[in-house]
Amino acid sequence: MNRQLQMTIYLNEADRLGDFPLHEELLRRLFHGHAPGATVFRGWMGFGRHAFVHRQGLFGVSDDHPVAIVVIGEPEQIRALLSRVREIAPETLITLHEVEVC
Repeated sequence: MNRQLQMTIYLNEADRLGDFPLHEELLRRLFHGHAPGATVFRGWMGFGRHAFVHRQGLFGVSDDHPVAIVVIGEPEQIRALLSRVREIAPETLITLHEVEVC
């Protein structure tokens, strides 16, 4: 087992950067920043600091579900990637956790 760092980026599906969904642009930057891997998770429901509940709407239609991007890697590499994320998403909630990888 070795210790690595997990970065989790919390967004909403409706967040955008220009014409593109923000989670897609972040994933693209993580890829080009040589992240060891990243996964985008789409949530069913959630709320954040603005106290707005994001959930599935009428007939299952909604474009504002919660989204989380998770990346795990060497601490130096994750901290370098964090600066790339902050460039385009300065207000986004991001957590860093030390994890054991088996």
